[in-house]
Amino acid sequence: MDARHERRIRIVQDLFAYSFKNEQFVEPHKDELFSSLIKEMEAIDAAVVKYAPKFPLEKISKIDLAILRLAIFELAIHPTEPKKVVINEAVELAKELGGEKSYLFINGVLGKLITNE
Repeated sequence: MDARHERRIRIVQDLFAYSFKNEQFVEPHKDELFSSLIKEMEAIDAAVVKYAPKFPLEKISKIDLAILRLAIFELAIHPTEPKKVVINEAVELAKELGGEKSYLFINGVLGKLITNE
C-alpha cells in the first residue's frame, strides 16, 4: 500500500478518535499535518456546513466527517496534491472505512467545494 495512503488512514483514524475527546484537550501529535488540521478545524467545519447544508455536523457519521475534514484541508487550506488525487483518495477512504454509501456523500460534498472555489 502507498505510504501516503497509509498516512491518510492514520490521520483519519486520529480525527475519528479526536471527535470523541473534549475539544479543549489536544495532545501533541507526531504528524504535523494532523496538528495543522486541528488548528484549522473551525474553517474546515464551516466548509462542511456550507457544502453539505442538509447535514448538520452532529448528524454526519464521525468517520465520514473525519474523511471530509482531511480532504477539505488538503483541497482548500493546504493544497499540495492535485484536486483529483485528493478527491479520489477521500472516496477510497470512504469505501474502506465508511458506510455503504459514504463515498457518494463525500464525493458530492467535495465536488461542490471544488466547483465553487
